[in-house]
Amino acid sequence: MPPFSTSSENLTAFNLVKLPKWLQWVSLLIITFLTTAICEWLSLPAALLLGPMFAGIIAQTLGAGLRLPKGSTYFSQAVIGCLIARSINQEILHVFLAQWPILIGTVSMTLLASISLGWAIGRMGILPGTTAIWGLLPGAASVMVMMAEDFGADARLVAFMQYLRVLMVTVTASIIARFWVHIPTSALNPIVWFAPIHPTAFAVSIGVICISLFAILLPKISGGVLIVSMTLGGYIQLKEIAQIELPMWLLAIAFAIIGWNVGLRFTRQVLVSAAKALPETIFSIAVLILFCMGLATMLVYVLNADPLSAYLGTSPGGVDSAAIIAASTKVDIAFVMALQIMRFLITLLIGPSLSRYVANRSRYTKE
Repeated sequence: MPPFSTSSENLTAFNLVKLPKWLQWVSLLIITFLTTAICEWLSLPAALLLGPMFAGIIAQTLGAGLRLPKGSTYFSQAVIGCLIARSINQEILHVFLAQWPILIGTVSMTLLASISLGWAIGRMGILPGTTAIWGLLPGAASVMVMMAEDFGADARLVAFMQYLRVLMVTVTASIIARFWVHIPTSALNPIVWFAPIHPTAFAVSIGVICISLFAILLPKISGGVLIVSMTLGGYIQLKEIAQIELPMWLLAIAFAIIGWNVGLRFTRQVLVSAAKALPETIFSIAVLILFCMGLATMLVYVLNADPLSAYLGTSPGGVDSAAIIAASTKVDIAFVMALQIMRFLITLLIGPSLSRYVANRSRYTKE
């Protein structure tokens, strides 16, 4: 008995909840450096996102009670909106105009698969119908969570499903990029932390970020910061007013905030409360990933797209995570972002009404 007690005491000694908040943040930073270094060592794309994500999960597992300020989430959305906008150009419009029937068909099938899986989970009484559907809807995870809460879904469980899906899809995409597609380390875009900055382009980019933050004052628009940043930045790009320029250190900060927000959601309480639905949730996400892989395979043969670009374009992880991974690898960014942006916009337009319509027919009422 004494050895067992000693072991338990040793384990609780690593509980971060006993540390002051500033030491918890220091611990999170140290864990982040370690996990990011491991991801970089494994040559995984999106290591700057995966590292903080894993660090957040580890920190919460060790009992940390950290939460990022709400403003940091808006800031990261504004930066990611600019990252998406940076990919919007005449080439994307050309891709869409040239291949719009196939692209719209692919997007529609992905949404149909997501909603069908959500409907099935609600129908079986595992989760409320609206919660299950919002949890599986592909888009920007943070935006989906905010919209789900606005439309009466259980935001806590939606966040669990969304961020678990982001985690699974991001890890899968990174593994595919590194091993299945056999992208060697030399093919990855090298990280240049402090590349020369064009003052005008950078000033315009900062201006777009700052302006988009005013969307916080419009509470009726869910995900307004991301939408404004993406729209304004995209307009500037398309009109060739200026180029959106985001230095790597700024992107790294935004990636870390997103990764921490994902990882820090995986608290013990959330995992326990979602334990009942965990097997079905993982299964449904795996089915969705495999379905999207099937769509990607179709695009490879029909459009002669490269496998990684096809998968990133159809992956159900969301436009933000796809943009992050695409920025870390040499893929057809125009093709990837054409698919992802189209699906994101369609989800924003029809997601609320469609989720209510399907949920009302799942015949499940949460007790």
